[in-house]
Amino acid sequence: MDERTSQEELNAIYKQSDIEDQIRTAIAIIKNGGTVVYPTETVYGLGADAFSEEAVRAVYELKRRDLSQPISIAVSSFEMLHKVAYVDSESVEIITELLPGPVTVLLRKKEVVPDVLTAASEVVGVRFPDNAIATGIIEETGPITATSANVSGRNPPTCVEEVEIKAGIIINGGKCKYSMPSTVVDMVTANKDKAKIKIEIKRRGACYDRVLHVLRSKSAGKGVHGLPMP
Repeated sequence: MDERTSQEELNAIYKQSDIEDQIRTAIAIIKNGGTVVYPTETVYGLGADAFSEEAVRAVYELKRRDLSQPISIAVSSFEMLHKVAYVDSESVEIITELLPGPVTVLLRKKEVVPDVLTAASEVVGVRFPDNAIATGIIEETGPITATSANVSGRNPPTCVEEVEIKAGIIINGGKCKYSMPSTVVDMVTANKDKAKIKIEIKRRGACYDRVLHVLRSKSAGKGVHGLPMP
């Protein structure tokens, strides 16, 4: 092994160690009610304890976001997803095909989710990021807010250089893989009529074509009633 290779390996080790330190710091900040900016495969997110009304309000303030606009939450496992939202048995197979990935799934929330986060709606948007840094944080903190780390009305950041929000820590996870917001899929209507599942794509975003393919293929034979698209 030459000296150059050895130095490259050392640099990689140092970088990984630095990221791990940042993750530990982010976890501590969230557990203490603070906010962090973290990378995902779509855009950089602004994270805080999703179960803390005070922490969620801080996210709204940092984003200058109106409280009438709901904020999604991020989970790190399907078990955690079931703790925050009701998942219809007919929808499980579809959801497990879509997640983890660049998709926000709209579901009926459980009581543990504070009303301030959903703007008093019974619907919550759930993300299960396909990003090791994001899920590494969430595994230790529980669900966190999943809203882009930008002031409302401005473009969501896809690298740390574009982040303008001031949080407890900004984790540099490099350029986001897709560098565009998630595709939003409404599956709340799937729970209203057991005879027919109605799924609606509310927003075209990252991997839209794949999401559409999954919905069409997985829903075949499940009594899907239409597939409205934006």
